[in-house]
Amino acid sequence: MSGFRGRLQSLLNNRWLVFVAAMWMQSWAGIGYLFGSISPVIKSSLGYNQRQIAGLGVAKDLGDSVGFLAGTLCEVLPLWAALLIGALQNLIGYGLVWLVVTGRVPALPLWVMCILIFVGNNGETYYNTAALVSCVQNFPKNRGPVVGILKGFAGLSGAIITQIYAIVHTPDHAALIFVLAVGPAMVVIALMFIVRPVGGHKQVRSSDASSFTFVYSVCLLLAAYLMGVMLLEDLVDLSPAVSISLTLILLSVLTVPVAIPVLMTFYPDEPELAHECLLPEHQKEERGGSARPSEVILSEVEDEKPVEVDSLPESERQKRIVQLQARLFQAAAEGAVRVRRRRGPRRGEDFTLLQALIKADFWLLFSSLLLGSGSGLTVIDNLGQMSQSLGYDDTHIFVSMISIWNFLGRIGGGYASEVIVRDRAYPRPAALAVAQVVMAVGHVCFALAWPGAMHVGTLLVGLGYGAHWSIVPAAASELFGLKNFGALYNFLTVANPAGSLVFSGVIVSGMYDYEASRQQARTHHDSASPLAGASLGEEKALECDGTACFFLSSLLMSGFCVVAVVFSSILVYRTKVVYAHLYGNRH
Repeated sequence: MSGFRGRLQSLLNNRWLVFVAAMWMQSWAGIGYLFGSISPVIKSSLGYNQRQIAGLGVAKDLGDSVGFLAGTLCEVLPLWAALLIGALQNLIGYGLVWLVVTGRVPALPLWVMCILIFVGNNGETYYNTAALVSCVQNFPKNRGPVVGILKGFAGLSGAIITQIYAIVHTPDHAALIFVLAVGPAMVVIALMFIVRPVGGHKQVRSSDASSFTFVYSVCLLLAAYLMGVMLLEDLVDLSPAVSISLTLILLSVLTVPVAIPVLMTFYPDEPELAHECLLPEHQKEERGGSARPSEVILSEVEDEKPVEVDSLPESERQKRIVQLQARLFQAAAEGAVRVRRRRGPRRGEDFTLLQALIKADFWLLFSSLLLGSGSGLTVIDNLGQMSQSLGYDDTHIFVSMISIWNFLGRIGGGYASEVIVRDRAYPRPAALAVAQVVMAVGHVCFALAWPGAMHVGTLLVGLGYGAHWSIVPAAASELFGLKNFGALYNFLTVANPAGSLVFSGVIVSGMYDYEASRQQARTHHDSASPLAGASLGEEKALECDGTACFFLSSLLMSGFCVVAVVFSSILVYRTKVVYAHLYGNRH
């Protein structure tokens, strides 16, 4: 019995169990993607017009991305406490929305409903932060795959929750709001004591590569299965029994990855391997209790080395640095030089948020994310109108497709960026630049609107947008450290709604309404002003048809992606030395 208890304790402290639990939690951490499914029942029940629903959408986007409080609390509180706060926010926010929509409590003013949507959606920032912080610390040398998979499940959660909700088969459409209030809170409370740092850098095994391959295979299977189920439900009216069976298969696929930690724990096939070589420098310092002379000397080398050293071939550059390091060690030992202590951290070490905010690299990363992901979110928010303007009646198929491509982009972006840094010791932002080139081409497809361009554009923009959310968090942890990763990550996420607010709320919507006004003016020549109805309070939305609706705005989005490529390329140039130091010793 004691042996079994020891195995069980080992299982609970296994970093792969933490990773799998974080994947399950992230499967419920994208409730904001379902706003389009709950907004019609909110609109009809409360008598809102489209402008008021758009206000709730803005509150939802802010709740998704404003995670300063979550990042701070994840640093000062145990992760389980931060997750509990997030679950309570989720439950209270969406729970009150459900009570209002179903008439169980009196109707509330619009501004109160915006606050409730914000609070309910803000709960998922705690889930995201806790999952990323714990797993990035547990897998310090596999940040790309880990971030990609976790963010991928968050992106796919809308499709997963929709499939689970399908088994309810209730005519009450407000029941989905109840599911969004209760479901994520229950899952997070059940897992909040498992998702935490467990010293994962000590649990390195030679089988880790095959374990990641297995998880990737499950992810691809899950994406293909959900795509197939969506198409099947779209084409055929399924019976309740078939829907339940499809959902049970989905849940079975989600549980498959837990086999990895179970097999590692109860059927160990190798002793625990040495882990010191995988520790980042700052973690080694923490284990030693104080800064070592070599750490200070290495920083002194960075100050003293000639500028031309960085332009030498890799082998020659390493040789020159080793020679300089040896001379500094000898001089320091003889007292000939006094090693200076630096003010503030260097790239690759632990930064606070305030220290990062004064660094050009941080703002290059933020600006690149704002332009790239902001243009992608603009497409996601306007995809229904884009397809409608081109004559597609079945617009929701594109929404479902971009969700799947978003998921695959997150998975693929994490994998591809990891290949770049591990095999080439090349800066991870290079993968970000590639993703932004892909997005630029996708926006051009939307602008040209050739036959099949909607499908190709959805594919390219979905993949590129998703890749941002696996590459950027991993790059931020590498350049600015893990200690304050939660605060850094949540500041970077503000780029998403900021870009969408400007691109979608001002540029795209303004151009759409202008073109719609022109079309309406041509149709109604007797009208003195195409906007006269709107000025009198008429709430009927303007509708635009044809390629002109999004032609210019799509070209602008493509141009923003090109500028983002420039920012990412500058960041690549500036951080080559950092990545060579972090990963070059593996070659």
